[in-house]
Amino acid sequence: MPVALPNRIPYSGLTSLGGDPRQRLIVALDVSTAAAAQRIVAAVGDSALTYKVGMQLYTAEGPQVVHDLVASGRRVFLDLKYHDIPNTVAGAVAEAANLGVSMLTVHAAGSGKMLRAAVEAAQVRPGLMVLAVTVLTSLDAYDLDKIGIRGSVEDSVVRLATIALANGCQGVVASAREASTLRSELGGNFAIVTPGVRPAGTSAGDQVRIVTPAEAMASGASHIVVGRPITEAADPAAEARAILGQISR
Repeated sequence: MPVALPNRIPYSGLTSLGGDPRQRLIVALDVSTAAAAQRIVAAVGDSALTYKVGMQLYTAEGPQVVHDLVASGRRVFLDLKYHDIPNTVAGAVAEAANLGVSMLTVHAAGSGKMLRAAVEAAQVRPGLMVLAVTVLTSLDAYDLDKIGIRGSVEDSVVRLATIALANGCQGVVASAREASTLRSELGGNFAIVTPGVRPAGTSAGDQVRIVTPAEAMASGASHIVVGRPITEAADPAAEARAILGQISR
């Protein structure tokens, strides 16, 4: 039976996403310029609704790129993985909320105090989802052992997710390989955003714990993040539509 998770801001769950698979797809804009990002968004067209702005693009272009995406009607997943003292993180989250982002990330390892501060700061924008990063999909058990974290990757993911949800986060970022365990142990009333998603037959790149879009959905993911398979495709819109079809199945 799922564990009790008190003091949580409600998340409406998977049913709120409806039957449109575009609600579940996040396209990663892992490029260095606003111009390159704009070309990708234009090429994908109406095949995606939400775009991830991460460290690379945000560092290169600053908040203006987020302003422009929001002004164009796109939803923004701001993936900067805030991890600092609670007051600093709260200030950063408040600024992100003012930018109009729909989702943002903090590190679950930042402690309950930091996570709670982030959640409280996000309340200035109703509907803003605070997602806690558990274990990066580029890491495996060997990597965790080297930095002094004992036990399996799955153990670490569940432990960090439990802390995050207990402190009000609306969801977590985790590999789909751990999603089914998260669902069975913590329930269905939170988002699981899964990076490291690759369509069958594509390169893994620098990811380690990867799955296909269909596998991610079957495991209990609510959203998937896909970057290079779409953004580097000859026809990004066609590739996005193909992935939407896999999500639907």
